[in-house]
Amino acid sequence: METTTRRSVDEAPLTRFHVKLTVFSSGGPFIDGYALSIIGIALITMQPALQLSATEIGLLGAASLIGIFVGGGLFGWVTDKVGRHKMYIIDLLALALFSVLCGVSTDVWQVIACRFMLGVAIGADYPIATSLLAEFLPRRYRGRLLGATFVVWAIGAAAAYLVGYLFRDFGPDAWRILLATPAVFAIITLLFRLGTPESARWLLSRGRVDEARAVVKKVYGEQYEVEDLGEPSDASTPRATFASVFRGEYLKRTLFVAIFWTAQVIPMFAVYTFAPDLLASFGMTGDANLYGGSLIISLFFVVGGIPGLLVVDRIGRRKLMIYSFALATAVLIIPALIPGVGAWPLFIALTLFAFASGSANFLQIVYPNELFPTEVRATAVGIGTAFSRIGSATSTYLMPLAILHFGAAGSLAIGGIVSLVGLIATFVLAPETANRSLTDTATNRVVAGSGG
Repeated sequence: METTTRRSVDEAPLTRFHVKLTVFSSGGPFIDGYALSIIGIALITMQPALQLSATEIGLLGAASLIGIFVGGGLFGWVTDKVGRHKMYIIDLLALALFSVLCGVSTDVWQVIACRFMLGVAIGADYPIATSLLAEFLPRRYRGRLLGATFVVWAIGAAAAYLVGYLFRDFGPDAWRILLATPAVFAIITLLFRLGTPESARWLLSRGRVDEARAVVKKVYGEQYEVEDLGEPSDASTPRATFASVFRGEYLKRTLFVAIFWTAQVIPMFAVYTFAPDLLASFGMTGDANLYGGSLIISLFFVVGGIPGLLVVDRIGRRKLMIYSFALATAVLIIPALIPGVGAWPLFIALTLFAFASGSANFLQIVYPNELFPTEVRATAVGIGTAFSRIGSATSTYLMPLAILHFGAAGSLAIGGIVSLVGLIATFVLAPETANRSLTDTATNRVVAGSGG
């Protein structure tokens, strides 16, 4: 008697397509890290050129973060409605346009407006690119490859400091060149993304079965069928809606994503945006210290991501995040307890924080994509992005004032307290989703509080 073996795309082998899609999807996080960090370098020449006030400096740092709040919150929902592929291309065109407009602005308020719109485009790319990627990746590789796209964020930030150093002698208008450079990376990423197929899971969720089948066979092979996606196909099965992320079990998950993501990005963005100012407040001077020190810190974000990616599918998401928050809390708070702490201990604390943060900040991409079903996956990622940027925009706006009133050690300690909140929330709310299918993790079949 002939038997048939049920296949699953979650068990499919990793292919060249998956690797290419990971690289193409990484373009958005790279531009995000680059664009959000380049403003800190641009301010060195922009501040005297435009005679910026403290309020204007704060707004310039926060404008793109507020834009990400709008872009993530709105365009995650749009992406679930119109599809991943269309938005995958459109938002990069917007990124390029508003980067160029930043460079040709003649007034600080024009720069602030363009940085806001740039943030909207960046915020849109989080739910667009990561949802598309998550819905194609086999479960065994999902944590590492999704996470790798966000480690690229730190590479983009490091590249910003390197570019800033190269353009440091271009005179009082160097800031114009720096703020326009994200357009170069946006166009390159756009060209690579052309031709990417629509998500088969999304097509199936919209009832476009034949199109979903064609994508499955093209990506995974002729031996696979649309049923191998493991997505619910019974029309009588209740389907998730936008409101679902604020009800029942999904409300708990939304709350968890919002808290841990916010706790990660508040100190991270404050450090990235104002690294040169922080180092100056430590007593460091000269280009080698300000640019070089900022570059070293940003590289530690990258270095921290390497061991994180290696163990995320082995020890699980929950344990990795607990270790990361615990180390970040300790290294940011301890210097404030040392009387008369010097510049080098503070610098070491920042580098250790960068390592701790980098080891798990890619879970901002992994967790929300795994905890919600296809119909609202992009919406959930967008909501997480939006909530996190409320805190990060506030902290970026207030960072110059914090340095002024609390000093370097006190400013770092505030970041440590925020990390402690993230640690507590992870203990209480975090489920484990490692090595499970998207269908299982998007239902109640996740292990709450399990170390995996």
